[in-house]
Amino acid sequence: MRNEFLPEAVPYENEDRFKRGLDVLFSMSSEKMDLVTNRLAEVAPDFARLVIEYAFGAIFSRSVLDMRSRELIAVSVLTSRGDSVEPLRAHVTSALKFGTSRAEVVEAMMQVSIYSGFPVVINALTACHDLLTNPDDSNCVTCPEPIQRTEVGH
Repeated sequence: MRNEFLPEAVPYENEDRFKRGLDVLFSMSSEKMDLVTNRLAEVAPDFARLVIEYAFGAIFSRSVLDMRSRELIAVSVLTSRGDSVEPLRAHVTSALKFGTSRAEVVEAMMQVSIYSGFPVVINALTACHDLLTNPDDSNCVTCPEPIQRTEVGH
């Protein structure tokens, strides 16, 4: 019996999902592609295939959200976890590729501090420092001048 509150599931063949997942990965970043298809596949090829099929072939390939939004969500969630530096860096790279500005990435990470705390955001910002600062890039996030330590009471 069909549940009237749930939509009918869309039937996917695993091979179609895998191909869709590879297409999505190729569109994201070479760092992410390497993380999933090479490094993960070396130790767990079946798991790498599942990640490609499900995460990228079934979820990231859906049409309701655009890739820019999906990447900003991924950056926020991975920032809040505080234990996923390589995936975070890969998703920051992809977010920038899909048109998210560095300032928007930083702002999303700052928003996470309300719910997950300052230490995880400090770690995330530090882990992505090189991705978020590039003096040759006009879209770069920079401090107007370095913060100087001052002596208190002198």
